[in-house]
Amino acid sequence: MRVTALPTRLVKPGDNLFDVIEEAILQIPEESVFVITSKIISICEGRIVGKSEGVTKHDLVRSEAEYYLDPTDSQYNIMLTVNNNQLFVNAGIDESNVEDAFVMWPANLQEWANEIWYWLRDTYDVEKVGVIISDSRTTPLQWGVTGASLAHAGFLALNSKIGFPDLFGRDIKMTKVNVAQALAAAGVLEMGETNEQSPVAVISEVREVIYQDHVPTEEELEDMKIAMKDDVFAPLLTAVDWRVGGHFQQ
Repeated sequence: MRVTALPTRLVKPGDNLFDVIEEAILQIPEESVFVITSKIISICEGRIVGKSEGVTKHDLVRSEAEYYLDPTDSQYNIMLTVNNNQLFVNAGIDESNVEDAFVMWPANLQEWANEIWYWLRDTYDVEKVGVIISDSRTTPLQWGVTGASLAHAGFLALNSKIGFPDLFGRDIKMTKVNVAQALAAAGVLEMGETNEQSPVAVISEVREVIYQDHVPTEEELEDMKIAMKDDVFAPLLTAVDWRVGGHFQQ
């Protein structure tokens, strides 16, 4: 696998996202995956709230999250949330690499992934290309952050290994490879977390990617989700008093 992070100019509110990408990338090879951090999409889209506007981060989290826990439940005064059917701290709202403001996720992640995918195919004349919108998140019981996929397009996110034989000829019963999450982790590792100013990456030479000639169907997107009660971590996820966030009212 080859991962190449690419620098861009400093992105500001109101910038045209596609101009930023085109300035940074001269070409995209066939059978590659383009990773872009959600933050620069949000900045271009204007999904920013200045700290001077008097809105607290906790207020924003409550309005953006699908479900949340009160910050008083955490010794770090953070809010554990479910957003985009994934566990994230503070609903992904961040204040790093932006001046005196909070940055929220793009308003519609999947629409952005689809639009970027169509644009890449047209602009760079490629057919087999994937898109991942990424962010960083923590892992329970482990220090540090890794990249996560928030939305994808142009490839099959889950590769099922069910029915395949293991080394001793026994059929695999449950394993599915989450290609989107694995590639997001690799891309974000190269893109960096501080002042690298490399919010995009191109990943190529990956054997596990099954490219598609369409954006994800609703069925494919739903197949990626697990209800809390059905998750292997259900004893933990269902033992707390999740509160409904404002995401469902948007």
